[in-house]
Amino acid sequence: MGVAGPAVRLRVPTDEDAFVWHRLFDDPEVMEFVGGWSGERSTYEELTARQRRHDAELGFCLWTLLDPEGEPVGFAGAMPWPREWGPTGEIEIGWRLARAAWGRGYATAAARATLERVRAAGVRSVVAMIDIRNERSMAVARRLGMERAETFTSPSTGVTAYCYRLTL
Repeated sequence: MGVAGPAVRLRVPTDEDAFVWHRLFDDPEVMEFVGGWSGERSTYEELTARQRRHDAELGFCLWTLLDPEGEPVGFAGAMPWPREWGPTGEIEIGWRLARAAWGRGYATAAARATLERVRAAGVRSVVAMIDIRNERSMAVARRLGMERAETFTSPSTGVTAYCYRLTL
């Protein structure tokens, strides 16, 4: 898996993290490839609650990503692909970081920790769906050893994404 990155930590999201994620992601640059806007706080309340359920039931989720000082800077983790198009039935890994946390190796370090955790939970392969314009996330996927496979287009938004794959 290569060189170890910064000492980031992943933890199950708390109720408070709904507010934290909403604040961290309230930035058009952060949301450029995931719909363009951060959504209402209630969206994050539902998302963090769903992630706690996933962690309890599956052994993995989108965890809150903490920087080396223990401050939340985003999320990283895995969850079942939630849509009826694309890699249906597969486990997707992903990451989203506050703009101030970009370029520090946090996404790659957190994604590597995610791979270790999903492998320990018995997952045999993962995908990463990445907007074809998102060079930064594609670079993270390549650093993880993922290979670009299919291309999917969302029937509702028309956005095209590459599906990267990795066997664990």
